[in-house]
Amino acid sequence: MNVREDLADAVREAKAGSTAAYGVAVEACWDGLVRFARSIVGEADAEDVVQESLVAAWRALPSLEDPARFDGWVTTIVFRRCLKRRRLWRLSVALADVRERAAAADPAPDLDVEALLARLAPRQRAVLHLTVVEGMTDAEIAGALSMAVGTVRAHRRRARATLARIVERTP
Repeated sequence: MNVREDLADAVREAKAGSTAAYGVAVEACWDGLVRFARSIVGEADAEDVVQESLVAAWRALPSLEDPARFDGWVTTIVFRRCLKRRRLWRLSVALADVRERAAAADPAPDLDVEALLARLAPRQRAVLHLTVVEGMTDAEIAGALSMAVGTVRAHRRRARATLARIVERTP
């Protein structure tokens, strides 16, 4: 058996009511979901968003038709909750009140990757994360984010163009 089949088996058992099997499925996806959420909502809110999403996924699990698609299905739930969190954050926090956080791993001393990515729209950050970090194909990203493949490409193209413009202006 491979990892995907093991995950699908755990999800089937979870659909039948096994909380232990759901725990196995959550463990299999946790790290990737948190990395994904971090790319959209940041370090401080990522784990909370993923936890909320996994609770929602547990409640909605009977509606999942294909257990083999659990990882993409739950990624979609996380994505939607991340977007909701970002909208609420924008409404509740004035830009002047936001304190800058130091980047955990700064690949270049004069380039703040976290600040650069924060300038992108959440959907663009999500597409870049799934492309670069998770190595997903356009079709997989489209499925996970509930958008057309062409839309995935458009978001990635816009994100790269925006980042290029910002980096060109950076002294």
